[in-house]
Amino acid sequence: MRKTSLDKQLAKFLHKAQGDLSFVKFAKKVGVSHTTLHRLQAGEHHLTLAKLETITDKLKVKLSDVFPDEY
Repeated sequence: MRKTSLDKQLAKFLHKAQGDLSFVKFAKKVGVSHTTLHRLQAGEHHLTLAKLETITDKLKVKLSDVFPDEY
């Protein structure tokens, strides 16, 4: 079974986590610019581990929530 790339898993998670929030409000909530959020959701931006930790902390989720194919 082929696993989905980490970039695609993150993009899918962020789309789902955004819910009904506006793009700008969700970007502020996760601590990134709206440009970075757009690139993340498009799978076009790579994060540092520190920024990924910031996002998971702000959303109060575990890495296994973001990357379920890896756990």
